[in-house]
This record gives sequence, C-alpha cells and structure tokens, in this order.
Amino acid sequence: MPIFRFVHAADVHLDSPLRSLALRDPALGNLIGNATRQAFVRIIDLCLDEQVDALLLVGDLYDGDQTSMKTARFLAEQLRRLHEAGIRIFIIRGNHDALSRISKELTLPDSVKLFGGRAEVIAIERGSGQFPVAIHGLSFAQPHAPESLLGNYRSPVEGAVNIGLLHTSLAGAAGHDLYAPCSLADLQSTGFRYWALGHVHKRSVVEGGCAIVMPGMPQGRDINEAGAKSVTLVTIGDDRSIRIEERVTGIAQFERIAVDATGIDNWRDLVASLARALEQARCDVASEHLVARLRVTGATPLAWRIRRDLDLLKTEADDRASIIGSCWVEKLEVDCQAPGAAAGASADPLTELRRLIDEEVISSDAYHADVAAIAEELRTQLPQECRGLLGSDEEGFKAMIGALAKDGAEDVLARLHAGAEGGVS
Repeated sequence: MPIFRFVHAADVHLDSPLRSLALRDPALGNLIGNATRQAFVRIIDLCLDEQVDALLLVGDLYDGDQTSMKTARFLAEQLRRLHEAGIRIFIIRGNHDALSRISKELTLPDSVKLFGGRAEVIAIERGSGQFPVAIHGLSFAQPHAPESLLGNYRSPVEGAVNIGLLHTSLAGAAGHDLYAPCSLADLQSTGFRYWALGHVHKRSVVEGGCAIVMPGMPQGRDINEAGAKSVTLVTIGDDRSIRIEERVTGIAQFERIAVDATGIDNWRDLVASLARALEQARCDVASEHLVARLRVTGATPLAWRIRRDLDLLKTEADDRASIIGSCWVEKLEVDCQAPGAAAGASADPLTELRRLIDEEVISSDAYHADVAAIAEELRTQLPQECRGLLGSDEEGFKAMIGALAKDGAEDVLARLHAGAEGGVS
C-alpha cells in the first residue's frame, strides 16, 4: 500500500536562452523556446493526476539570473495549482539559479519550502501508525560549489524514511563542470533511503537500500540534449519499499539520425531514404515533436552533388518532415564520399587534391594558427549568447575550427567538381 508518493524533477531551465537554433529556423526556435514552460506544466499535471504528496525540484529551475516578471507569474500560477490541491513543494537552488532574483523576491505559497544555504530537514508527519518522512535539503549559496556538500547535511531522522535533495555532478560527467562532487558510495553511506539528485542532464537510476536517482531534464534544448526527457514518479510503500517510474515530459525530442547513402546514385532515391529515416524516427519517439539532425554517410556517386547542393537537399528534407507532421530537421550534415575517394584512388585529380589538402594544408600548424586567429576575431564580434557556437572551452574551440576547416575544404572541392562536370576549366 502506498504511504508517500512524490514527483522528482530537476534542471527545468525555465526560459533558457536559445542559441543557433533560433538563428537557423525561427519557427523551430519558437517551439523550443516555449517547450521548457510546457514541460513544467506537464510536471504539475502529473502531480495532480497521480495525486502525489509532494513535488521535489532539485536545482536549476531557472537558467540564470532571471529578471522577467512574466516568468515569475508563470511559476507562481503553476505552484498555486499544487498548493490548492494540498501538494507540498520542496525546492533547492543549483548552480544556475543560485543567484536568481526571482527565487529571492517571489512570494511563494505556504506549501512551498525553498531550502537556503544551510542544510535543513523537514519532517512530514503521516497518519496514525505510519512512519514519518524527512526531507533534507541544501541550496547552492553561490554559483560554484567545488567541494562536497554532503558533510553539511543533517543526520537521518530516526524511524523516518529520509529523502535528500542534492544538486551535484557526482564524480564528474561529460559536458558538466564539477559541482558539489561526491560518489555513489558517499551517498549510500548516509543512511538515507532516497537521494533526489539534479545537475547532470542524463537520466540514471541506482536502486537498492539507498535509491539514487538523477532524473535528467524534462525538456531538451538542443541536439546535445538528445533523447527522451522525463521526470521520476516515486512511490514509497508501507513496507518502506520504493517503486521508481520514469514519466516522459518532453514536448520536443532531439535525435541524431544517420542515413546511409551507400550505392545510391539517384537524387530521388536519396530523398526517399531521408524521408523513410524521418518517418521511422517519428514513430519511435514519445514526444509530440521530433527535432532531427540528419547525417548522410556512405560511399555514393552523389557525394559531390550532395555537398554542392546541400541547401536543396535540406529543403527536400524539410518538405518531407512537414508532410510527416510534428517533425523538424534541425540540421543536415554530410559525411559521405565518392566511391573512388573512399577506395583511395588517385586517378581523379580532384581526389588527389583532396588528399593534398588533408595531408599538407589542414594538418599544418600554420594553417590552424591562421584559421584560429580569424575565428577568434569573429567570435569577439558575436553577441555574448552566441559565442559558445565556436566552443565553450579551448578544446571545443580547436575541435570546432578543425570541423569547419574540413567542411570548407569539402565545399570547395564540391564546387570544383561541379565546374569540371560542366566543362569549366
């Protein structure tokens, strides 16, 4: 018999600013720009539909130092829906919302507990003969927390089911800076029954005597946050058992889709292959919208034409996506070669030129230095919110420059190939 039920969510990132997506396709940018709010409404709906006892929001509810009163009103309205239904809300701040003015100035309903920079524990008394539930929380006081915060938490309440809220990168995760680091063993040794985590945007679940759940995020914001996005519904039974259920909340799901063009020598057939890949992916995703990044691979006689007429192929893909419905092509990438180039043949002068570019030009330090200088100058002229397009750190910057150089060389060769076909010398 269920004794206590709650929804565990993290990393909502309300009103997260869009970057390149909005620049490429305003309609798609508008869809994703509103998706985080719609996903949050779904979280509230889930709490009401399942008649849970509480909602746990484990950090990064906002994306930063938000000042929009529109966001404040939206949040207050949604939390009020839970308040009126008698559902309690427990919130901790993470690294993104540590300094949020909204969370400091917004008047929240009495049913909302916003934990501060000092660890607290809230004991929830249950009915007669039922064990109590203790909710432990600690917010980030500053945007950075390079040391573990576990030592600051209160000891488990004796006789209660203890639930901890912690915003942490654990032992580290790709694409995430180190925040409040700790290990699974550290968490398991606390005596808590459930650890509700946040910060890492990929879902992970460790069950056992101490359940440890990173729910991921309820809505992806770009292709680097691909896959189904969700929250966690938790049921604690009268025997203190815990049932963990994933509930999808994403409005739009990002997916990378590879299309193998090997052997395809007809443009119409290539477009049909793109359409089939989109149709299959659309059937596989649970969200209302599919946002796809298509990547054409393989050895095909159309390789040069694909790169030369990439804009036309993108238009074809967009058209097929619109026919499928609730389907978007965020970007089209090319990683295919002409059959002779794939085999390493050198009879074709353009194939030999490609080899020289790869081995003599792109690989040289002088070339990389020149390109890096141009890219750095360009980056300084971009708006601040767009500067991450060229990499968020030095390693990412170098990788992006290398990819752009390779793509640029392929574009030049594609145009030379088109000129050769047309008899241009």
